[in-house]
Amino acid sequence: QVQLVESGGGLVQAGGSLRLSCVASEPVFSARNVMSWFRQAPGKEREFVAGSGWLDSTETYADSVKGRFTISRDNAKDTVNLQMNSLKPEDTATYYCAAARGIEIRAASGEYDIWGQGTQVTVAS
Repeated sequence: QVQLVESGGGLVQAGGSLRLSCVASEPVFSARNVMSWFRQAPGKEREFVAGSGWLDSTETYADSVKGRFTISRDNAKDTVNLQMNSLKPEDTATYYCAAARGIEIRAASGEYDIWGQGTQVTVAS
């Protein structure tokens, strides 16, 4: 089965930046799947952050991260990235990469079939 592996998390000061990456173990997998980022803070529900459609090259963002986060694809490396700028303490969470079949980006976590193990992002005040 396809595996997704996230990297790039860490500790950063408020206002700083991080770049997360999600690599699929199977070639061309991410190029033919909806790829999204979710996050989950301790004691809170899993939250949609950003999604990338593969057919029309669409992008969808949660209102809380619009203008600060950018999702992108590098299909040659079967990689999906999340550039996070102007980070805030409320962005602190475990960030997960997820894949879904179809062509439309969905924000519901139940729509996604494959998940990475997550990478921790901590934003200090």
